[in-house]
Amino acid sequence: MAAIDVTRRNKRPRALLDKEQDKLREFADHIHYSARYSDSEYEYRHVQLPKNMLKSIPPDYFDTSKGTLKLLWEEEWRSLGITQSLGWEHYEVHEPEPHILLFK
Repeated sequence: MAAIDVTRRNKRPRALLDKEQDKLREFADHIHYSARYSDSEYEYRHVQLPKNMLKSIPPDYFDTSKGTLKLLWEEEWRSLGITQSLGWEHYEVHEPEPHILLFK
């Protein structure tokens, strides 16, 4: 698998403002986490955000050329309310369904 395309991220993590985080808190209990699956190299899982949540995420978290979220730094995805153990990296967004984030 190719390395993560860092050009699809913010140059550095962009922390959410308190008022932005307040808007997102209501969605945290509705985030769905897949079971883990793996290949010979990595363990994976996907995280499904509530579709309405995308409207509350700040615009600079989005890749306007693709119409999806950018690849998020750990600080960014955690601030959205995604909770996972340490070591997961957001490596792709499922473009047909931009509310699904892929982690390895």
